[in-house]
Amino acid sequence: MTPTLVAALALATQNGADVVRLQDLSLNSMSQDYGAPNVARTVDGNPLKLGGQTFAEGVGTHARSEVIVRLGGQAIEFTATVGVDDETEGKGTVVFRVYAGEKLAFDSGVMHSGDKPKAVKVDLRGAKVLRLLVTDARDGIDHDHADWADARITVLPGKRKAIQSGMPMEPAMKIAMDTPSRTEINGPRVVGGTPGRDFLFRIPASGKRPLRYRATGLPEGLAIDAQRGIVSGRVAKAGRYNATITVEGPGGRDSRSLRLVFGSHQLALTPPMGWNSWNVWGLNVDSDKVRAAADSFVKSGLADAGYAFINIDDGWEAPKRNEDGEITPNAKFPDMSALSTYVHSQGLKLGIYSSPGPQTCGGYLGSWQHEFQDAKTYAKWGIDYLKYDWCSYGNIEPRPDLIGLQKPYRMMRAALDDSGRDIVFSLCQYGMGDVFKWGKQVGGNVWRTTGDITDTWGSMSGIGFAHSEKAMGARPGGFNDPDMLVVGNLGWGPNPRPTRLTPNEQITHITLWSLLAAPLIIGCDLTKLDPFTKAVLTNHDVVEIDQDPIGKAATRRKKTGDLEVWARPLWDGSYAVGLFNRGYERAKISADWKDLDAHLGGSQPVRDLWQRRNVGSFSGGYSAMVPAHGAVLIRVGKISK
Repeated sequence: MTPTLVAALALATQNGADVVRLQDLSLNSMSQDYGAPNVARTVDGNPLKLGGQTFAEGVGTHARSEVIVRLGGQAIEFTATVGVDDETEGKGTVVFRVYAGEKLAFDSGVMHSGDKPKAVKVDLRGAKVLRLLVTDARDGIDHDHADWADARITVLPGKRKAIQSGMPMEPAMKIAMDTPSRTEINGPRVVGGTPGRDFLFRIPASGKRPLRYRATGLPEGLAIDAQRGIVSGRVAKAGRYNATITVEGPGGRDSRSLRLVFGSHQLALTPPMGWNSWNVWGLNVDSDKVRAAADSFVKSGLADAGYAFINIDDGWEAPKRNEDGEITPNAKFPDMSALSTYVHSQGLKLGIYSSPGPQTCGGYLGSWQHEFQDAKTYAKWGIDYLKYDWCSYGNIEPRPDLIGLQKPYRMMRAALDDSGRDIVFSLCQYGMGDVFKWGKQVGGNVWRTTGDITDTWGSMSGIGFAHSEKAMGARPGGFNDPDMLVVGNLGWGPNPRPTRLTPNEQITHITLWSLLAAPLIIGCDLTKLDPFTKAVLTNHDVVEIDQDPIGKAATRRKKTGDLEVWARPLWDGSYAVGLFNRGYERAKISADWKDLDAHLGGSQPVRDLWQRRNVGSFSGGYSAMVPAHGAVLIRVGKISK
C-alpha cells in the first residue's frame, strides 16, 4: 500500500460513519485558472485564513476551479467553510457552488475578501458525483484566492474506498485518424481583400503528392503558382469574382468554386485559422520558433487544411523606440521583414501583437500615442494580422463607458486603414461592454468575448458553452473569439507539456469552436504534433463547418440536464449539429429535426463528421451515445461524400 493511499485511508470516524477529508484525495484532477491547489495552504502557500480564523485542514484554490468527486452512492454529507482568503487583503470576489449530482445544492452568492466565511452543509445521500466549483463572479480572476476549509465528506461505514476524485476514464471516441490519399480541396469557399493592396492565398488541398493547381476566372492582377497553389498579386477594381479552382494529383482531381470579394473591409470573410505563440511559449517566443511553426504548417498538413496565420504574441518588442519614435523588435527577432518574407514564401501570413496602452500585458512597449506610426511599421514589415490587447490601457481608461471601450480600437482601425496594407484586426479586451454587439462596428474582424482560456474542462467548457446568446455577433468579416485552442503540447513558457484536456474533451473543444464559427488559432508546439492532435485539427469535414461561408454561429437548441444539442445552418441548406455531454456518465443524446428548423421533416441524410462517414438517413431525428465530456458532430441534410 502506497503512502498516499495510507494517508487517504487514515481518516477519522464520526458517529459510526466514516469521514473523508477533501485534502486526502488526489488533487491532480482539480482544475483552476491560476496556480495549483494546495493542501492546508492557500494558492500562494500560506496557512488558510478566513475572517481572521486560521484553519489547519482544507484546500486552497483559485477561481475558476473545479473538482469532481465520485461517490458511488456511498456518501451522506459534505461540509466545509468557504471564503476568499485573507491573504488577498481586501481584493478578490468569488462564488462557491456545490452540486450533488446534477442538483445545485449550495450557492454562496458573490463573496468578497473580508466577508464572513460561510458554512456549507450538503446532503449527498443517493448522489453519485460531487462537484465543487469556484467561479470568478464575472469580474475576472485577479486575487480570487478561494479556500475550501475543513472540507469533509461523511460516508457510510466501511465505504471510504468508494470516494475517488476525478472523472472516470473513458476510451477516446473513434475519429478518422488517416489523411485520405484522394485529392481534396479544403478551407474557405470565399476570401477577400482590398483593391490595390497585396493579396496572398494558399489553396488548401490534401491528397497524395505531387499536386498541380489551376484557376479560371481569377480577377485581373492575380496569378496562381501551378506547383504550390499560391494565388498572389493585386486587384485594381472592387468587385465580386467567381473563380474555379482545380487540383490534380495521383489521388485524382477535385474542383470547386472560390468567391473572391474585393472592396473596403473585406478581410476575414470566414474565421481566421492559424497559430499563436502565447499558449505554448508565453514570453519565450523568438524568431526561430516562429519559423519552425511556419515550417510545421507545411510539413504536417495544417496548411493543407486551411491554417494560414503564424502569429507572434507578446514578447517581441524592444525596450525603447528608436530616435524616430518607431517601435523595433528585440534581439529575439533580429529582422522582422526577413521573417515575414520567409512566412509569405510558403503562402502563409504573419501576425503580431500590441496594446493600446503604454505597455503590453507582459510589460513590453505598447502603441499608446503611436498608433498610426506603428501601423505603418507593421505594414512595412509585411504584417497581416494584429492582436490588440487592452492590458495597460485600463490605466488610461480605468472606468470606461461604451465610448471609452471603443475608442482605442476605432483609432487603431483608422491607423490600419491608413497603413496601405491589409491587416486582420483582432480585438482583445476580454468581452467588456458586450463587445460581440459592436466589435464589427469599430472595425474588428474578430473580438475576444472572454478572459484567457486554460487547458482545463472547467475553463474551456465554461467559455464555449456561454456563447449561445452571443451568436448574433458572428457574420462574414467579424466573428466572436472564445480564445485560442488548448490542444497539443502547450504551457505558456519555456517547457511545454501535454494538454490537461482528455481526448474526448479535446473533441468537444474543436466541435464547439467550429460550431461557434470561431477563429481556430492553435496554441501548441507544432514541432511535436502527435497523431491525435493532428487528426482533431485537420479533419476537413469539421474544418468545413467552421469555415462555412454564411458565417452564422450555432445556438443551443435543446438542453436536458447536462446534455445539450447545438446547431447552425450551412450554405447549402444543411445543418451542423453538435451533441454534447457535459455530464459524468455516458448518455444517449437525441436531436430532433424540429429543433433545427420547424419546417425540416421527413427523412434526412446524416454524416458523422469526426468519423468522416455517412451513417444513413433518419426520420424525425438522430440519436447517439456520447461519453462523458464528449461530443458527436453530424451534418444533417443535403451533403453526402
